[in-house]
Formats: sequence, structure tokens, C-alpha cells
Amino acid sequence: MVDAVVLGRVSAAAPSSRTVCQHQRDAGGEACSYAPMPRWTAEEAATTTELSPSVVASLDESFAISVLAGPDEGKRIVVAPGMPARVLAGTSPACDLVLADRLVSRRHIAFELSRSRLRVTDLGSRNGTFVQGLLSGDVYLRGGEMIRLGETVLRVETLGAVPAPELTPAVRFGKLVGASEEMRRLYPLCDRLAASSVPVIIEGETGTGKEVLAEAIHEQGPRAAKPFVVFDCTAVPPTLVESALFGHERGAFTGASDSRRGVFEEAHGGTLLLDEIGDLEIALQAKLLRAIQRSEIQRVGSARWIRVDIRVLAATRRDLEREIQAGRFRDDLFFRLAVARIELPALRKRRGDVTVLAHHFWQELAGKRVPFPPGFAERLEDYDWPGNVRELYNAVARRVALGEAAPIETSRPQPAPPAPGSIPPPPSSTASPPSLATLAAAAGATESAASTTDVVEETLGMDLPLARARERVVEEFERRYVQRVLAQHGGNVRSAAAASGIARRYFQILRARRAAPGEP
Repeated sequence: MVDAVVLGRVSAAAPSSRTVCQHQRDAGGEACSYAPMPRWTAEEAATTTELSPSVVASLDESFAISVLAGPDEGKRIVVAPGMPARVLAGTSPACDLVLADRLVSRRHIAFELSRSRLRVTDLGSRNGTFVQGLLSGDVYLRGGEMIRLGETVLRVETLGAVPAPELTPAVRFGKLVGASEEMRRLYPLCDRLAASSVPVIIEGETGTGKEVLAEAIHEQGPRAAKPFVVFDCTAVPPTLVESALFGHERGAFTGASDSRRGVFEEAHGGTLLLDEIGDLEIALQAKLLRAIQRSEIQRVGSARWIRVDIRVLAATRRDLEREIQAGRFRDDLFFRLAVARIELPALRKRRGDVTVLAHHFWQELAGKRVPFPPGFAERLEDYDWPGNVRELYNAVARRVALGEAAPIETSRPQPAPPAPGSIPPPPSSTASPPSLATLAAAAGATESAASTTDVVEETLGMDLPLARARERVVEEFERRYVQRVLAQHGGNVRSAAAASGIARRYFQILRARRAAPGEP
């Protein structure tokens, strides 16, 4: 079942009233009376929770854990007072010691410093943890012991006393890195949300790390061993979104030669991230609401309801409350998802993280043996980062690849001048959408713009309802687009899908749906 527990914040000014959805029964469900949790910003978080220190200042002993045998032989990590409270080992990329051993669980064991000793805790692994040959669940070590996880053997060594540092809050949550006050204030909330299964809306500008945070919430929660599925609402053509979400049965539409599962079924037992949900067409939002509210979906072309057990997270760069006022987003879907809300600050609002992130990316890209270049951090801090963390990562990657000659700013090439006789693109994002003839020319279609216009004129002469007329024109354009892109790439579906900017699976669905009689 999709959990629907409301998380409230401890605050004297917390509202007691609930907002009742206007579309109470549009999706076939019961009346919705969710009160969305207010957006949790870095500033507000400080007023409702205290920061939990990540280290224990009284400890003065550090330990090294080395991989003596197994697929990762030679790996080594250190557990010291200056590190987060728990150091994890397992096959999950979110762990501190990532192991490739197929017999090791995703989050197998945790190491903690406790009373000058190293505490080792089995996290419910499939194959158990053996310390000195004995099956162990929770033990304290002093150094020199051997630990076996599956086919991997670890050795624990003491590194002696080190000066105890001052208390420092955690600088990361999963793969989300940030040492600034703005980020540290969010980590306690993220920890609490990870332990539950409630829906969460993650808001923030493009490139701030919304998907990274969503994956971290999944990896730190009870569903970590289950699938984490991301569905980008902007990456699939509108005509294919319903099939992509809920799946379809054989024969449901032209070209549907097999039955296919949608992302709801793919994520069964785990977590589904609906990325850029603010861009989802409002016509599909009612079906999405029912799927989340009833924990059941219906494939396209089927009368059978299928139960699903998933946690739903949503991410958006849009202001959903403004989208509701504009009539582009359903308020009942918003209230269903907004049990908890997290706003990730833009990088320009947490400049203290620029250097921390740059060092993190440098080690990831160049390795620890290549020193961080002097003066590079100062150049990075002088830039405004409109592309946020994603742009910073690219800047570090350019420096690793090109050296000192690499620019900080992302180059933004100007569009090439239009070919003679072609129709220029619209001057801005607020202008009218390009005509079908313009789209056909941009796709490099072999048919001329005039022939595309003929399809429009022919459709207009059929006296069809608007929805069916538009569908007919779009179908013809998509068919020609697929034909042309495939021809340009020698029939290679993978290359054609990449050039089209959509997933290969959806390109194949589009190809099958738009194939003319006799076409493969």
C-alpha cells in the first residue's frame, strides 16, 4: 500500500485546519482531506529541529578496515572521530565501503566508534556477518579481528590515538553533499523522512540535486533493497505517458504486439520518483491520483486492476501552488503528494558548498593522488552558478580533462542562422509554438513542409473533433519523424533514440504505434 501518514512539524504556529480538495471524487476515490506540509526550507528547519552531531567528541581511537580477500581486495577505509556516526559497508553505491561481492547485501554492516572501540552491527543481511569465524549481530572490536561477509574478508586494525576534533554536523546525506548551514539544517528532516514511506515533494531549480536527494531517501529507508525507478515526465511524448506509467496489454493500440509493464509495476515494493511532475498534462493527473490513492493501476487496454506497493516521491522545478492557481495542476493531486515538502536551495544561496563540492567532484573524477589545483577554488567561488550543482560538476570535469585552459562558465553556442527559405524558430519561450512544418524541417524529414501542411489541411476538411484532429496530425508527424531519424542512423534504434532525446524503450513504442501498414 502507498502510505498516507501525515508528518507534522512541531511549531506553535502550525495551522490546525485542513484544506479539502475541490476534485474530491474526480478520480473515483474517496474525499481527500490532506493538509499539505509547508515547504521545508533551510531557514525554517532550524526552528523545528536540533542538529544532531555526527561524531562523539570523547573518542580518540581510529580504525582501518581493509579488504584482504574477495572481489574488492585492496580497498581500505578509515573510521575516525571526524567521520559520520555510522560508516556503512555493502553493495549499495550509497555505502562508504562499496563491495562487488554478490553474496553481500546492499547495506550489510555498519561500523561505529563507541567507548574507544569499534562497534560492528549486522543490518539484517541475507548471508550474515562472521567475526573471527562466529556468526555475529552486534559486537565490539579492539583491532586485529577478521570479518567475513559472503566471499569478502575484512581485517580491522587500530590506528592509535588521534586528537578529538570539535563537533561537526554531517556533510552529506547519501550522495547529496553539502557542509553549508543551509544543507545541514535539512539533513535531520531527510533522515526522518527516509525512515518512513510517506509521499514527498522535492522542489528546487534545475541542477540542485533533486534526483540525488530522492535516491538518498530511498537508499536510507526500509525499501532500500527494492527497486528505485525514475520517470521523467518531460522525456516521454504526451501520447505515450499513460502507457509508460501504467503499461499496456497486447493489442491495446496499433503496434502493441506484446504486453508491457509500466513504471508503477516496475517499482513494485520500492520507490517511484516522478521527476518534473509539474510538467505532466492535467488530463493524466486524475489517473495518476487514483493510482497513488488506491495503490492500484490499470494497464491501457485492460479492464483488470493491479495492486502495487510503492512509495511515491515527486520532484519539480515549478511552483506547484502557482500552477494550481493557473489551472495547470490539480489541487487534489498536490495535496496527496505534499505530505512532506523539501526545498533544495540553489547553489548561489549556499556558496559555502562550492569548494566542498568541487573537492568532492575532483576526487571522484581525478582520484585522490592528483592534487586539487591551487587557485581553482577561488575562481569557482567568484561564479554565480546558474546551472547549480550540475554546472559545477561540469566545470570540475572540464578542468580535469583540459587543465588550466578550461573555462569555468559553460559555453552557450549561438544557434546557427536558418537555411534559406526555412521558417525561423520562435524568438522566445513565451512565443507561439513552432508550426508542424517547422518541426518537420527541424527533424530533417524527407517530405517537404508543404506536404506536412497538406496533412493539416486534409484533417481540417474532415470535420473531426479537436482532440481527434490534433491526434491525427501528431500521429503523422511522429511517423515521419521516426522514419527520418532511423534512416539517419542506419536503422540503429539505440542511436536514433539517443538523437531524439527519449529512452530507447519509448522510441520503440513510438515506432510500433506509428508504423504504417507493411512497415517493419
